Amino acid sequence: MSLSSFRLLFKDDSLLAVNKLSGELVVAGAGTSEKLSLLDFLRKEYPGLKPLHRLDFETSGVVVFARTKQVAEAVVTSKFNGWKKTYLTLVSGRMPRQEGVIRTPLPARGKGVIPALTTYRVLGVFANSCLVEADIETGRHHQIRRHFASIGHPLLLDEEYGNKGINRVFTREFHLRRFFLHAAKLSFPHPVTGKTLTIEAPLPRVFEGVLKQLRKL
Repeated sequence: MSLSSFRLLFKDDSLLAVNKLSGELVVAGAGTSEKLSLLDFLRKEYPGLKPLHRLDFETSGVVVFARTKQVAEAVVTSKFNGWKKTYLTLVSGRMPRQEGVIRTPLPARGKGVIPALTTYRVLGVFANSCLVEADIETGRHHQIRRHFASIGHPLLLDEEYGNKGINRVFTREFHLRRFFLHAAKLSFPHPVTGKTLTIEAPLPRVFEGVLKQLRKL
């Protein structure tokens, strides 16, 4: 069984990019899991595939894999220089500015607190929430989720960093239980050709539906 064609975003001899669904594991974690990870599923058709980065279980969007060990090593050696990730997310409350930069340092495993930078633009303002586009070049653990929580506008339905009371009300009204965070676009230099490659993933239908409802309020 192969991946649906609409989920295949890019493929050449070096790379494979797919549209990850919310609720999918990129790589199997510690312990046993009944769900097959995206990597394990794809390796049935693409042996030797190696993950270049990961997305949270709830997050959807662009995920890129290396098709050879040499390509994976080239990307790691470059320290992901030139990589730019663009996300779409729904945050709680009305943002005071149309655009801004969040520079709150974030904890990193074994390194203490290190710099992190998120640039954002507000794309839509609703009754009690905003649709936001966020760019990151660093990739700290839960960076976008932690950063927006740090300025008082956590992601809606984020149970770890958000407001549980607001989340319950939103779930009751819109029947959505996972937070809205979508890796919409990834730009980076191709590890072999050096040319800038931009890969985009369409917004999941469930998020499109929620935005449609919010625009009617």
